[in-house]
Amino acid sequence: MPASPSTARAINDRLALRLLQQEGPLTAGQLKQLTGLSRPTVADLVERLTASGLIRMVGESGEQRRGPNARLYGIVADRAYLAALDVRLEGVSVVVSDLVGRVLAEASVPIDGASGTGPAVEQAVALVERAAKEAGAEHLHTVGVGAPGLIDPATGELRDTTGLPAWHRRLVAALHERLPGTHIVVENETNLAALAEQRDGAARDRDTFVLFWLGMGIGAAVVLDGALRRGASGGAGEIGFLPVPGTRGFPSATDCEGGFHSLAGAAAVLELARECGVLGRAGEGSGAAGVVRWAVGEVSGGGAGAGDGGDLAARFLDALADRLALGVASVVALLDPGCVVLGGEVGQAGGDELAVRVAERITRMSPLPAEVRPSVLGGAAVLRGAQLTAQDGAQDELFG
Repeated sequence: MPASPSTARAINDRLALRLLQQEGPLTAGQLKQLTGLSRPTVADLVERLTASGLIRMVGESGEQRRGPNARLYGIVADRAYLAALDVRLEGVSVVVSDLVGRVLAEASVPIDGASGTGPAVEQAVALVERAAKEAGAEHLHTVGVGAPGLIDPATGELRDTTGLPAWHRRLVAALHERLPGTHIVVENETNLAALAEQRDGAARDRDTFVLFWLGMGIGAAVVLDGALRRGASGGAGEIGFLPVPGTRGFPSATDCEGGFHSLAGAAAVLELARECGVLGRAGEGSGAAGVVRWAVGEVSGGGAGAGDGGDLAARFLDALADRLALGVASVVALLDPGCVVLGGEVGQAGGDELAVRVAERITRMSPLPAEVRPSVLGGAAVLRGAQLTAQDGAQDELFG
């Protein structure tokens, strides 16, 4: 059945808003060209969207033409203010942006959970309030929160997971209390990283892929046919619990030690670096990502090491790739994603050197083709994913 006039208008308005979101300010003539709509239809939608306060004239085109220059229309960016939070074990980072994603303020604060749940939550919420004030936002329309752990698919809130600090779960409730009328959207950090890599990073040309988060913890995010798959209980991608050879035991329902985490988590990467004789060469306090970055530099010829540093670095990267391939091969055999992104700080630090090594091993271990790519965004992917989630949610409501 043909669409009713009101439905057709809504579809056209939504199309125009999406184009303005993606392309930036456009003239009515450009909207006509990009949408394929008639000139009168475009004129009507521009008038309608302007009257609704969603778009406004932001300038004039610089084209030389007879008569006045064409008016440029853009989304009213201050129609809504958004915040994105990256909640880690040791602290919180926040970004405040407008409706089109322009960053207006950003801040971070370390949080010591030993000080107690109340003080830790107060630090985090106060950080959001200060950033919003700095951005000039009297009210936040939507807040996207990325945090480790499982998200309850029924409530959309963090589940009470062993090993995570109590202030994480309390934070969401505190945001609801202190920011009345604000939409709070909570998502697993690895899932947000995958969203960011798909929109802005290593998986921009893929609608099916798996992201491996390689950092202090281990996780995976599954995107199939363009949709993020969370699983029946919200736990899809908890690959740290995957039983693999090479560990001293098996994981349990409450502890991933003995699972893939024991081979690929940050602590395990540092222990592997010690065994390979490269831990001290990367510099004191480098962390897992720093050691991997040093090794890549040595192997590619960009490092400043002396003697057999290059050989040691290569052996370390080979050993790390052996470990990572165990988890990657399992996911490839089960899901056949065609593409795997090595994300997080360690995945980004490993770059092509580590990705190529893992891909070579997968080629030998699996009949299914799987391209392995390094993260483009690294640790910043979680905050970017939270920002995109908040922006999408606000636009869906306002543009609806």
